[in-house]
Amino acid sequence: MPKIIPVAIFDCVVFGATGDLTLRKLLPALYYRFRDGQMPAESRVVGAARSKLTDEDFRGRATKALEQHVARADQDPEIMHRFLAQLHYVSIDATEPDADWSRFRDLLDPDRIRVFYLATSPDLYGPVCQALATSGLVTEQSRVVLEKPIGHDLASAKVIIDEVGKVFTEARTFRIDHYLGKETVQNLMALRFANTIFERLWTADVIDHVQITVAETVGLEGRGGYYDKSGAMRDMVQNHMLQLLCLIAMDPPVSLDADRVRDEKLKVLRALKPMEPHEVATLTVRGQYTQGAIDGKPVPGYLTDLGSDDASGTESFVALKAEVRTWRWAGVPFYLRTGKRLPSKVSEIVIQFRAPPFSIFPPEAAE
Repeated sequence: MPKIIPVAIFDCVVFGATGDLTLRKLLPALYYRFRDGQMPAESRVVGAARSKLTDEDFRGRATKALEQHVARADQDPEIMHRFLAQLHYVSIDATEPDADWSRFRDLLDPDRIRVFYLATSPDLYGPVCQALATSGLVTEQSRVVLEKPIGHDLASAKVIIDEVGKVFTEARTFRIDHYLGKETVQNLMALRFANTIFERLWTADVIDHVQITVAETVGLEGRGGYYDKSGAMRDMVQNHMLQLLCLIAMDPPVSLDADRVRDEKLKVLRALKPMEPHEVATLTVRGQYTQGAIDGKPVPGYLTDLGSDDASGTESFVALKAEVRTWRWAGVPFYLRTGKRLPSKVSEIVIQFRAPPFSIFPPEAAE
């Protein structure tokens, strides 16, 4: 039986409630928290999006999402029924100056913690936060959660951070990469820093190279509007995969405090060797999937999934070679690759140790 941890009653408003991220990731995650006693029955989850839906419409979509993305063994009909009862929906275009926010005022309790989760396009982060402030919905107990990616480059990221910062202080702003919630990713810390055997071997003297692979068999899955503006590089490499690289390459933090872990990650990012323009052709590979077959079944190409007759230069596959310029990692290449419509779905990290200087075994034994 899961250990029940007391949690304060809260209201959670999810903007972008009809999107892929909410249905595939957020609602299943909230269901598990509810099942494990980490979400009080009095709490509410309020979905917000432009679609004209009722509470029951939204609960119907949530039901299908839970049935598809929660392990069958974890689907308890009685618990699921009680969880769905906590879901509400508000149809609103948060970017419209004349949008009616009265439904939120009726639903949200002013004395509760409020969490505004922005599962939307990054260019909406600033306008949504400003609209919340103008509508008087931001209280002293309000927090905001920003999903990756935050902008498409450094300049746009700074603009978003400044706009959000005018409404929410840094202490009440949470930037999240849902990939870090994966159990395998979380186990990296324990593998390295609770195991003296591996940590003593975690150096360039012993390791030949590192491979980080995140492969998907799916295509755009209805995310064409977002993905065609981001591509594999912005969607996967600059957040998920760099986080994995940081966990592999960082030195031990002085504690598991979030700021201390962040400090060590920043050291890794600052130590990455910049890629010069003339090196791009030799250190990177970009590609875009075409029609073919997976598991013997035909699958459409990228442009068909995108629903466009126009050519697109957006990459659905990218591979690159990186180098971390520190004493621990100097000379060790890090190979990162990710893509859609690949033969198999896999997320793996390969630490390739150096071969011994002399082997007593026959050459074919290494095959």
